[in-house]
Amino acid sequence: MSCELLRAVLKFDAPADGLVSAFFRKNKQLGQRERHALAETTYAVLRQRLLLQHLAQSGSGPMERRLALLAWAGSRDFLRPALSAQEQQWLAEIETIDRSSLAPKLRHNMPDWLAEPLLQRLGEEQFWALAAAMNEGAPLDLRVNALKAKREEAQQALKAAGITAEPTPFSPWGLRVQGKPALSKQEVFTNGTVEVQDEGSQLLALLLDPKRSEMVVDFCAGAGGKTLALGAAMRNTGRLYAFDVSGHRLEKLKPRLARSGLSNVYPAQISHERDDRIKRLSGKIDRVLVDAPCSGLGTLRRNPDLKWRQTPQAVEELQVKQAAILESAARMLKPGGRLVYATCSLLNAENEVIAEAFTAKHPEFTLLPAAEVLQRAHVENAADLCEGNYLRLWPQRQQTDGFFAAVWERRA
Repeated sequence: MSCELLRAVLKFDAPADGLVSAFFRKNKQLGQRERHALAETTYAVLRQRLLLQHLAQSGSGPMERRLALLAWAGSRDFLRPALSAQEQQWLAEIETIDRSSLAPKLRHNMPDWLAEPLLQRLGEEQFWALAAAMNEGAPLDLRVNALKAKREEAQQALKAAGITAEPTPFSPWGLRVQGKPALSKQEVFTNGTVEVQDEGSQLLALLLDPKRSEMVVDFCAGAGGKTLALGAAMRNTGRLYAFDVSGHRLEKLKPRLARSGLSNVYPAQISHERDDRIKRLSGKIDRVLVDAPCSGLGTLRRNPDLKWRQTPQAVEELQVKQAAILESAARMLKPGGRLVYATCSLLNAENEVIAEAFTAKHPEFTLLPAAEVLQRAHVENAADLCEGNYLRLWPQRQQTDGFFAAVWERRA
């Protein structure tokens, strides 16, 4: 079964998480332990694809089977009876290889077009720390719904359910859980006390820092993780628009919104960034968050297939879209309003390049130092999260997904 799943995922014609979910829906007879082993094996192959393909060359049999054996994440006792004597000997020989002596490309497991700009930006030490972090799974971060509980109360409720959670180091709303507990069945989740949200994503909402009774727009809301954080920060007052071009993504917001207890959120599908709904809000909005469509390369711990599915050409096309969306979103701001542009990309091309071009083109907007904005939003050690005037999060430094954000204020 692992071979069948790998064969589908390694075509790279669809997101891996969707293919894994579809595979499990098709094979409902699989138990929880089997699902875990198959999923983790698949993700291990995606994270270390270049290395494992190199090592697999010395084996025999179907390539998917060789890759699955090399990356197997389940019990070795379960695997051993399924191995031939030849396969057992081959795996034992693989174990003797000093992987630190292999070519850099086989150790960092990134395509050249991605590795080169990251190495240039970070330098040797931090680049290799990033590569190691990206080859590990991400922890499970939760955001406590401030409308329903304090962080300490949510932490105790999780503890009572047998789930250990520790406060996140930066976000005052966050809790971090190790492992992958069945959270969706717990009352603390079903009653809307906690939502799954990476700490970095929580920090974007804190950077926007919406106030009671304001008019706020989440311009690229998607499934609404940041929308829910913004609505809670507004204490369920004012008016919060959740716009997205994808009705399918907005549909995923509905059950989350029902759990949250929020009534100030207005989801709406738009056709494009120049939609008439956007034009009608010109000059009326207090705060706008643009979590722009991007390469997603900051989420490689969760979505390792992206480094093989994305291309430099796709990034160039995204830059055009990002600039257009930012331009349109900016028009909604009233004088004194705040604009935040964010991505979950690691690349300068989608981040600083877009922000600097916007600042140069729009003298009516003042770029604010992100560290100062975060400090005012009660984020501890905010300076550790920023590079220059921008928020810059790295998995190897802050243990979050990779995020970038710039924040501007429209002059009165």
